[in-house]
Amino acid sequence: MNIRHDDTRQHILDTGYRIIAGKGFSGVGLNEILQTAGVPKGSFYHYFKSKEQYGQALLESYFAAYLVGIDALLQSPGLSARERLICYWERWMQAQCADCEEQKCLVVKLGAEVADLSDAMRITLRDGTDQIVARLAGCIEAGVADASLPALEPQATAQMLYQLWLGASLLTKLHRNREPMQNAMNVTLKMLAG
Repeated sequence: MNIRHDDTRQHILDTGYRIIAGKGFSGVGLNEILQTAGVPKGSFYHYFKSKEQYGQALLESYFAAYLVGIDALLQSPGLSARERLICYWERWMQAQCADCEEQKCLVVKLGAEVADLSDAMRITLRDGTDQIVARLAGCIEAGVADASLPALEPQATAQMLYQLWLGASLLTKLHRNREPMQNAMNVTLKMLAG
């Protein structure tokens, strides 16, 4: 099954994302990704020198797309900063609870797994999550300025909320129900209400 794709590199990344989001990084071999993608091994090594470099590129691609989405959401016109933040957390809950058995967030799925396996992947995860927290902090700062949020310390609040939601995502996966996400939402609403 040799299918021609305009962007073979991105096709390999997209295919790997779908598989790795379900099975983890270590649980997936290159042959499975390439066979599913319909791409020969030589094409893989044309774009990536190793599976580790592929994993790093996969995470970079994931964060690039994620940050575009979060930027669009957190800059939605016609909503207060508080409303934009609530929309972000509601989307997170919806995405993670749509199928509690399937992990869609590569930070949750791969964070603990690859942190000790690959320094390059760990740094990509760290830098990506730092960018997410920075965007949340910016929205919190805007909310304090537009008076839709109480006087919160933007960076510390964003960091704490992101950590809360990462933990809730993991617990949702472990418990296979949405209760941890609902608890995270309740805490978030209380914090953002003042």
